[in-house]
This record gives sequence, C-alpha cells and structure tokens, in this order.
Amino acid sequence: MKISDGAKKLFIDYAEDSANWGGTPLVGGNVDSSEKNNGYLTKLKKEGLIETFQDEGAAWILFTKKGVAYAESLGIPV
Repeated sequence: MKISDGAKKLFIDYAEDSANWGGTPLVGGNVDSSEKNNGYLTKLKKEGLIETFQDEGAAWILFTKKGVAYAESLGIPV
C-alpha cells in the first residue's frame, strides 16, 4: 500500500480508536481532526480504505473490507 506517512498514521490512529466506538470511530472524537488530517482522511477514502457517513450531525468512519485487511496487516483488529 502506497500512502504517505501522515495518512498511514491517521489510519492507524482511527483503527486503534475503533475499539472505543464499536468499530466505527467518530471523526474528530479521540483523533485529531485538523485541516491537515482532513486531507489525509480524504486520501484514505480515495484509496478505498474507509468510508464516512453522517448520523445525528456527526461524521463516522466505516472501514471497508480493504481497510479491515490493511489494519489486520498492521496488527490492528477492527
């Protein structure tokens, strides 16, 4: 997988945080949601690792099959 170090770090942060949210972490909940990280989030979506959805005015992350496999390859269960 060819993603930048920043995008990889953000992916890892959300993957590790997913256990706190039943596998579907809140965007900006426990992970920094700065403008720079928003760009990385977009990159992760373009790579097909995650999807986002809105519920009750908040954005949430859903890991795709590809994202789950990538997380598992990094030793992180989601």
